[in-house]
Amino acid sequence: MLPFVQHFRNDTYLPLREGMTFTIEPMLVAGSQDTFVSKEDDWTVCTVDGSRAAQYEHMVLITANGVEVLTDSENFPEFSA
Repeated sequence: MLPFVQHFRNDTYLPLREGMTFTIEPMLVAGSQDTFVSKEDDWTVCTVDGSRAAQYEHMVLITANGVEVLTDSENFPEFSA
């Protein structure tokens, strides 16, 4: 079974192993950090106070020497904005 990497604060322990690839997806908010998932699409995350928010992600690969950021725009210009 594939590991399930949760994209929210949790207490799950998942050892990172060479070859694993996953995303880190921080969300920056201008107001409350309290959120809920919209009932309209069961996907969109909204702040409880309706403040503006932005989300972005980086894809990382676990290597024998540490981690490689696959969406690094310096090394991979195709990912630059």
